[in-house]
Amino acid sequence: MKRIDAHQHFWKYDPVTGAWITDEMQVIRRDFMPSDLQPLLEQHGIDGCVAVQAEQSLAENTFLLGLADQHPFIRGVVGWVDLKSAHLAQQMEPFLDHPTFKGVRHILQAEPDGFMTDPRFIRGVAWLGQQGLTYDILTTEKQLAEVVQFVEALPAMPLVIDHISKPNIAQASFSHWASHMQRLSAFEHVCVKLSGMITEAHWQSWKPEDLAPYVDFCLKHFGPERLMYGSDWPVCLVAGTYAEAQAALAHCLASLSPSEKEAIFGLTARRFYSLD
Repeated sequence: MKRIDAHQHFWKYDPVTGAWITDEMQVIRRDFMPSDLQPLLEQHGIDGCVAVQAEQSLAENTFLLGLADQHPFIRGVVGWVDLKSAHLAQQMEPFLDHPTFKGVRHILQAEPDGFMTDPRFIRGVAWLGQQGLTYDILTTEKQLAEVVQFVEALPAMPLVIDHISKPNIAQASFSHWASHMQRLSAFEHVCVKLSGMITEAHWQSWKPEDLAPYVDFCLKHFGPERLMYGSDWPVCLVAGTYAEAQAALAHCLASLSPSEKEAIFGLTARRFYSLD
């Protein structure tokens, strides 16, 4: 069974495009490239990964696809395009035929209310689906009511919620997040990445038990066949190592059967992203 890390990033650090990396996150103010990740994947028995955009530019697609061409363990790329653009098809033309280009993401967590339900944005995402591509939803728990509207408008689109939509685990925020995630679980075309959780907890003092209520909820309502593991490396390094992040999730999943673990650690991602 091929094990997949369904969410990680590469970048050459630039203080302008990397302005989101605050002083508190200095550990990730440097380049992170495939040569840094490959030993970690091998150490943890991970056969491949999905590289997700960190910069919102067409150049990011070229950068990530170029890395994928050089490193076969990069099985998929989730890039970026301006989904509201009247020239969307023209933007996408250089990337559509690349076998590793699997989907698109926009950093919705930084956008104002109403951005993702703008009819132009909805049309753009629907167009991606018509090309056989997927869409990653990056939002915080505060945006979940709008995520429900977004998902309702795209009933045929393969969608995945990144980082379980970032509940404030450090403050044990749960009920608002859970009520909306339960609504989203009714949409069978929506998957969830069990990723990015330790960076929503207390960076210096989190424990696997802090994550458990969120993982248990996702297991109950989405099931292993709609959940996928992602390290969120190197962003995870602000709160823990690759090994610590993976071990925390493994702790939360300890009671699952081997087949359920296989789904979360590979099969769901391979199906969703149509990975080889």
